[in-house]
Amino acid sequence: MKNRIRILETSDVHGYIFSRSYADGTLENRGLSKISSLMNELKDENTIMIDNGDNLQGSPLMYYHFQNHPDEISPITKAMDAVGFDYFNIGNHDFNYGEEALIRHIVNLKAPCITSNAIFNGEPLGPSYVIREIGGKKIAIFGVVTQYIPNWEVPAHIKGFTFLDAYETAKKTVELIRALEKPDYVIGVYHGGFERSLTNGQPTEDLTGENEAYAMCRDIKGLDILLTGHQHRSLAGKLFDTVYTSTAANGAELACIDIYTDTGVIEPQIFKADGPDNPEIDAVAEEEEKECQAWLDSPLGTSKIDLSIPDENAARLRKSQVITFLNMVEKDATGADLCASALFLHAKGFSHDITMRELVSTYPFPNTLVVKKITGKILREYLEMDADFWSIRDEHIIVSPWHDFPTPTHYNYDMVDGIEYTIKVSNDVGERITSLTYNGEEVTDDMEFTLCINNYRAAGGGNFNMLKEAPIVKVVERPMVELIADWLKEHKVVDFEPVNNIQVIK
Repeated sequence: MKNRIRILETSDVHGYIFSRSYADGTLENRGLSKISSLMNELKDENTIMIDNGDNLQGSPLMYYHFQNHPDEISPITKAMDAVGFDYFNIGNHDFNYGEEALIRHIVNLKAPCITSNAIFNGEPLGPSYVIREIGGKKIAIFGVVTQYIPNWEVPAHIKGFTFLDAYETAKKTVELIRALEKPDYVIGVYHGGFERSLTNGQPTEDLTGENEAYAMCRDIKGLDILLTGHQHRSLAGKLFDTVYTSTAANGAELACIDIYTDTGVIEPQIFKADGPDNPEIDAVAEEEEKECQAWLDSPLGTSKIDLSIPDENAARLRKSQVITFLNMVEKDATGADLCASALFLHAKGFSHDITMRELVSTYPFPNTLVVKKITGKILREYLEMDADFWSIRDEHIIVSPWHDFPTPTHYNYDMVDGIEYTIKVSNDVGERITSLTYNGEEVTDDMEFTLCINNYRAAGGGNFNMLKEAPIVKVVERPMVELIADWLKEHKVVDFEPVNNIQVIK
């Protein structure tokens, strides 16, 4: 359209290309195939198409690919190329399978990478900014990713990388662009989210630097548009002088920003991926998808224990035996005194006949295991922070609102086996662990334990800094999914005495 420049942006697709559910085969309004159809409807000669990262990890297809075809071009790389993006940014989960996988993704995309604050072997992944002349206007675009990645990622996956501060990089880049290029519009592409409420400016999380979009909108003068991601929120609006967007995950939404060049009005919208699939996109990944589907249906073992999860929060409140099983696998793999697992969002658990489909739906992340040496004092601090997950409303125990909004963080509630403990939610935060015993004895501050946790938690993920500082005893580099699958293949049957060692009371 004359006098209109259109920006179409995806973010946090997480390897979802197809619209059918990997859990039960039902069709869902998500995936890059549907997004591509929507983009084809919306784009014209004055359109720029941008992806904002987190593509290599998330779907069972991507897990299958990196387990079985790690040296080949990934299905999501092929699909993104077929979509025809003009530019792409990198997200934190794009590092989950290591540097080689990420670089292969970057070099096999025709679109240029614009991530400027990720430095690989001394060189930035992308330029400081790019200039695009379109619709008679000069558009400057730059990309940055949250610098918090080293706090989560396996060190071997980022050994060649350093990360510059995203906020500082964005601020200096906008100043540079405005001084040198005199553009009509500056667009920032940030794989990070908002650290403060968009209505009152109050912090919505610990201000660690993981998310800095609020500060960018507030403080960086001359930033016209900020495309955000990472938090999987559905947002479109204007904050201070900057128009912003954010989309839900897994290809469920597309951000559309229209710049009306005759009036200067910038209009952001979020579109749902509720249209048809694009057969051209499906075709580029169809062969590996068929392999993946057959793999997902492969049997692993059976269970005599009820390992289903009909209600996620009930499974956390009254520790599901799925957690007992996961912790049992951890103990077998590491020999740690204590083992901890979280129940991930949308986990379905296991039926009597356990398949790989159920496994990757219940444990979707490529986490590895780390054993740390801790004291009783650190253990109590860890459990007290865990207990902050719960609150009381109208005499009922509920998930604390800050773990539901602005982004669900239910993966930050660990359940620990090897000890017995009680969480009294009505007590003040920091004083909720009312009993804590090990082998029937009260845990004292000077006791020492080995604790098995995943690599995300071991690096302080979820702001569990007391675990980050604890010394490492052992590292198991194999992904937890592999360990679980191998355990099931070896033992054939899951059968144990249920363990109900955690009490959560009002």
